[in-house]
Amino acid sequence: MTQKPQGSRVAPRAELFAHGADIGVRGIGPTREAAFEQAAMALTMAVTDPAEIDLKDTVEVACEAPDDGLLLVDWLNALIYEMSARHLVFSRFAVSIAGQRLLGRAWGEPIDRARHRPATEPKGATFTELRAAARADGAWVAQCVVDV
Repeated sequence: MTQKPQGSRVAPRAELFAHGADIGVRGIGPTREAAFEQAAMALTMAVTDPAEIDLKDTVEVACEAPDDGLLLVDWLNALIYEMSARHLVFSRFAVSIAGQRLLGRAWGEPIDRARHRPATEPKGATFTELRAAARADGAWVAQCVVDV
């Protein structure tokens, strides 16, 4: 029987990484949920400064996938859909995962092009450089490339 990582003391963080004409998003956290939340924050960072986003609207998302990598892609694509369909940007995220079912919540506001100055428009999360797994130190990494 394989032992499940218990998490680590790593501070959650969101990062962007270069990938040709597209952009990589990476979330790192002490748990799978925290890493997924930070990957969503990195998605926002690719568009605008999260500090400029007010928490006026809430969107709930549910995803289910057979593995953590596919679950990450589904989560990010659900957020990209909400951003596009509702013209929203988000700056706070909460994720709970039971098995391979994710329930997520995102807080944000309608995009104001003058105030938010969007740098890109995400089109979709891809399987390129996809990773959603615990590292040897127990910290979780959730990353992929996003078409912009």
